[in-house]
Amino acid sequence: MFTDRTDGGERLGRLLLDRGVDADVVLAIPRGGLPVGRAVSDALSLPLDVVVARKLGAPGNPELAVGAVGAEGALWLNEDLLDHIGVTDGYLERERERQTSVVREKLDRYRAGRPPLDLDGKTVLVVDDGLATGATAIACVRTVRAAGADRVVVAVPVAPPETVDRLRSVADEVVAVETPGRFGAVGAFYRSFAQVSDDEARGYLDT
Repeated sequence: MFTDRTDGGERLGRLLLDRGVDADVVLAIPRGGLPVGRAVSDALSLPLDVVVARKLGAPGNPELAVGAVGAEGALWLNEDLLDHIGVTDGYLERERERQTSVVREKLDRYRAGRPPLDLDGKTVLVVDDGLATGATAIACVRTVRAAGADRVVVAVPVAPPETVDRLRSVADEVVAVETPGRFGAVGAFYRSFAQVSDDEARGYLDT
């Protein structure tokens, strides 16, 4: 159990140091990943920026991720789920366009005119407050690779073992402080898991 996201980030930072993970940049997934990313970037003395992706929700059930998309169109689809619920190509294309627009708007809002960090040839830490299905993180990893990163490490305070295994198929390494076998939701592992506002999230980038 973590006290809050900052505590989760501090413990994650110590684990990364203990494991000797060598990176050049920390990219946090907004909004909940930013307090974690701030603590990790401080612990490792690395620059902090954001990487944004959005879930593609199932028809009539937006919380059910049938995939995810990043800012430059990097796409991950849950093929097994798509086959099971019978999502049409037309629906997927409309949802992809809609969520890509939201992603780009979010990036503009968080960066406030600042250029993105150069990722070409770099080792990048992609950080969030936890993983459930991992859909968003997979799209973020693909976005980072498309930007030229040489190596991508996903680092989180908590994730179920099966999601860690899924991320290992796209990331070079996955680091989690806790990997509980019984997993309901990320927030269940935090004493305080309050919503992070956009203003608060931007504040972590300005620190």
